[in-house]
Parts: sequence; C-alpha cells; structure tokens
Amino acid sequence: MKKIILSTLVLAGMTIGMANAVFADQKIAVADVPAVVAKSAQVQSLKKEQQAKMQELENWLKTVRADVEKQQSAEAKEKLIKKYDAEFIKKKEAIAKNYQSKLQSIDKSISSTIAATAKSKGYTVVISKGVVLYGGDDITEEIQKAVK
Repeated sequence: MKKIILSTLVLAGMTIGMANAVFADQKIAVADVPAVVAKSAQVQSLKKEQQAKMQELENWLKTVRADVEKQQSAEAKEKLIKKYDAEFIKKKEAIAKNYQSKLQSIDKSISSTIAATAKSKGYTVVISKGVVLYGGDDITEEIQKAVK
C-alpha cells in the first residue's frame, strides 16, 4: 500500500514538474473573450441588423395573415397558406445563413485581433479568462480597443 501511495506521489510530482517545464518559457496572457465580443461594434451592428430583419419578417407575416383572411374559400386559403409556408421557410433560411456567415467572419476577426495583440506584446499563450483561476496578464482592454 505504501508503494502505491509513494508511486502516486512521485508520478504527481513528475507531472507538475513537466508542466512547469513546458510553461517555463511561455509568456501567458488571459482575455475576457465574452467582454470583448460584447463591446465589439461589429457584433452590435450584426445584432441590430438581425433585429431589423426579424421585424421585416414579422411585418411580412402580418401581411400574409391578412391576405389569407381575405380569401373566401377554404381551398383558396389552403393553397395560399402552402405558398406562404414555402416562402417563409426560404426567407427564414436566408436570414439564418446570412447571420451565420457574418458571425463566422466576426469570430475570425476577433480571433486574429487577439492573436495580433498577444503577439505584439510578446505573449506566446492566451487563455480565456473564464478558465483561469490565478495568473496570466489580462490583455482584455487592449483587445477591446483593437477590435472594431
């Protein structure tokens, strides 16, 4: 039993020693990525654009409902509903595709800004602030200034 405990302690010590050796030559920074994203003008613009598109879609739906209600026969209503359902699906998919594409572009932009900021300050590793309990230089403000 003593051998197992001793072996475990030796292994733990070696692991910690190796981790220290790996990070010894690293200059580590932390960044609050959600805070950077929240302050990004690109993200704010995308949110406004998305809200406007959703409002347009809602207004379109009001027009559709009124058009359907005008129909006299159940058959005409059914035909019109099928037509508008297909249009709605296309509109919704186009909005989602556009949003996803712009979001990916913004993500790449923010990631490259983080990397460029870290590199310019001599950091070799940047870790999300949310997963760090202690240590690392916080470069969030510099990144927020650099992000458009």
